[in-house]
Order: sequence, then C-alpha cells, then structure tokens
Amino acid sequence: MAQPTPPTPTPPQRPLLGRLSLPERNYVAEALRTETVGGMLLLVAAVAALVWANAFGGSYDAVSDFYFGPGFLGLDLSVAHWAADGLLAVFFFVAGVELKRELVAGELRDPKAAALPVVAALCGMAVPALVYAVTTLAGGGSMDGWAVPTATDIAFALAVLAVIGTSLPSALRAFLLTLAVVDDLFAILIIAVFFTSDLNFLALGGAVLGLAVFYLLLRFEVRGWYVYIPLALVIWGLMYNSGIHATIAGVAMGLMLRCSRREGEKHSPGEHIEHLVRPLSAGIAVPLFALFSAGVALNGEALAGVFTRPETLGVVLGLVVGKTVGIFGGTYLAARFTKAELNKDLAWADVLALASLAGIGFTVSLLIGELAFEGDTEMVNEIKAAVLLGSLIAALLACVLLKMRVRKYKELLDAEELDEDESGVPDIYEQDDPQYHLRMAAILERKAAEHRRLAEERAGAASDKPNSPA
Repeated sequence: MAQPTPPTPTPPQRPLLGRLSLPERNYVAEALRTETVGGMLLLVAAVAALVWANAFGGSYDAVSDFYFGPGFLGLDLSVAHWAADGLLAVFFFVAGVELKRELVAGELRDPKAAALPVVAALCGMAVPALVYAVTTLAGGGSMDGWAVPTATDIAFALAVLAVIGTSLPSALRAFLLTLAVVDDLFAILIIAVFFTSDLNFLALGGAVLGLAVFYLLLRFEVRGWYVYIPLALVIWGLMYNSGIHATIAGVAMGLMLRCSRREGEKHSPGEHIEHLVRPLSAGIAVPLFALFSAGVALNGEALAGVFTRPETLGVVLGLVVGKTVGIFGGTYLAARFTKAELNKDLAWADVLALASLAGIGFTVSLLIGELAFEGDTEMVNEIKAAVLLGSLIAALLACVLLKMRVRKYKELLDAEELDEDESGVPDIYEQDDPQYHLRMAAILERKAAEHRRLAEERAGAASDKPNSPA
C-alpha cells in the first residue's frame, strides 16, 4: 500500500509591516536620508515663497512670469512654467527609477507582498477623490480639481518627521516610501490621461523615437553622460510640444533603466544613476518648483474662503480626511482578506498615524492644481492655499498621533541598529549566523572573566580590612 504523500509545508507568511531584509533596509535608509534633507529644503522654499509673495508680491509675480527660452522650438516659457515642466521632469525621472526598482528588486516584486501597499495607495487616492466629489457636488462647485488631493509628498512628510524628531522603524518608513512610489505612479497616469491637451503627433512621434534610441543605448550598454543628457533634453522638448505633459518623458526614461543587479555588481545602473540624480531632484528641482508654485497671497479673507468654497474645502477634506480614511481602511481590508497579521511590535494606531502623514500632498498636488484650473489664476491660487492648509492640518494631526508612540519607535529603532559584536551588521539580522553567536560568546566570556577578576579583587580588599571596633 502506497504511503500518502505528506503535505508540502506552507512557508510562513511575512507579517504586515514586518522587518525588512538587510539590503532593502539599507536602500530605504539611504533613499530617505536624501529625501529628508530635500524635504527640509522644500519647507524652507515653501516658507520663502509665502513670505516673498505676501511681502513683495509685485517682484514675486514679475520673476515667476518672466519668459525666456528658444521660442523657435516652442520653449519660450515663464520661470514658473520651466519649474513645473522642466525641473519636475527630474523629480519624475527619479520616481520612474524608484518604481522600476520596486518592481524588480523591492517590495513590489512579490505580488502577494505588493498587494498591500498597492491596495492602500489606491484607496488612498480613490477616497480623497470621492470626498472632493461629494463636497463639490453638494456645494455646486467644479469637479475639475478631483485629482488634487490624491497625491502624497514623501519629502515633505519626511521633513515633518525630522522636525518633530520621530524616528520611525524601518518597516514603517519602507511602507511610507512604497506608498509614495505607487502614489506617484497613479499620479503620473492621471496627468498623462486627464491633462493631455491637443496632441501634436509629429512631436509625439519624435519623442517616441527618441525614447526608442534611449532604450537601445541602454540595452547595448553605451556609456557617457554626454550621450544621454542631450538626448534626454531632446526627448523632453519633443514631449512638451506633443501636448502630453513633459514630466512623462522623465518617468519613461527612468523606467527604462536596469535596476536588477548582475553577478559581481554592487549596484545596478539604475540604483547608481538614482544615487547621483536624487540629490539634484530633492535638493534643487523640487525646492525651486515649490519656490515658484507655493507663493500664494494669504490673508484672513482668503483663508476663510478655503472653508467656504466647495472646491477648496474639497481639497482640504480630501487631504486630511480622505487620505487618512483611505489608506488606513485599504490597509485594514487588505490585511483582513489576505489574513496577514500585523507585526507584533506595532499597532493599528501606527498605521493610522502613517495614513494621516500621507495627507501631506504638496509637490504633485500643486502641479495637478495648476493643470486642473489652467487659465483661471484666481482659482489656481485658492486651490494652492487649500493644498497648503490641508497639508499643514494633516502634518499637525500626524505629529500628535506619532508623538503618542515615540517611545515605542525609539525602542524598535535602537533594536534595529544594535551591533554588539561590532561586525558592521545589526545583530537582529545575524540571529541565524553561527559566527555571530561565537563572536558574542567570546565577548561575553571576556566580560565574565573581567567580572570574576573584579570580584576577587574586591573580596581580597575586604578581607584585608581590620575589623571595625564594637
């Protein structure tokens, strides 16, 4: 009689917001370090824009509306336009590389692991759009700005974390970064689909041809910045003239880079280029965009109007309420349906805090606001004020929620960074390595020998002392 085949053991399911692998943890730490510095510059640029626009409004408008560029190429643009269409192409290029890396080497490479951040990000975009729609329809407003509150600004969120001094554990930081990457992907699709003007097929064909050449050069491993940068500028100019938003060119080129490592490679080409370009994006491109986009004239009447006009109220509620409810609800439902258990070191309150932090929608929200109400300067300014106010409220709410758990985060982060054996690798990642335990045994034996020596010295010193008088 044949023996029954024993069932194949099911591999243990990774817990929700569980510990990252060491390479992924190191990548996330390095990426977020740059974004945090960029976020601080972004905050400074936003404040400078508000001060400049409110104290010296005439000069701010004069600089923002100053036109320059080769008109014969269709590129005679204002300073603000160059910042939105030109500099943000660098930001979206980095977003494209991030997305490609996540798909081939990061959290999104495993469909089961990817389901959670994708569902959370989708709900975190759908619910704010729904909140905006309900608010504007109830107030008889315009639906044109439905996409404004759907975006999350990772740099601004990290700057808030840096300001309040909350060091999130790596699992929460990685979840926030993956959320932002997926968020950026859908924001790109929204811009491409809903904010494309009349197409110039000749220019579009030229841009597609340029992208094909870009891909072939990468495929044949042609090296040299002097080849790629001029080609990228040509592709960007053609994409701009095609009627499709020029930032799409940056995304397309970022997605073409190889982000998987070959044998003997410490970094893939995509990771290497991202490492070079990310500081330019976070430290120059995005802050300059903020400088020429966040300059809104604020006064009591304007701020009060944010809560009385349906479009602006919809943006504020979408960012503060929609993002929080959407991301938290999406994460909870995805966990329930996939039967994923939350990391035992964390609580659902941590997911709620992270969801509220994602309500900070600055860079992409400002861009979509400009595209949605293009030509209506008054409405664009009011939408910008709503984005700033909504992001501020979301930041304050997140600060309160995160501060309530700051002691727990510090304990988890300290445990992640502890390296008692001084191997250069945190101890928590070496628990399955026999050599780690041998190193720790030797360290503990040395400590035990030292304590025995001290005990003997103290005992000898005590016996040499004369008896105390009665």
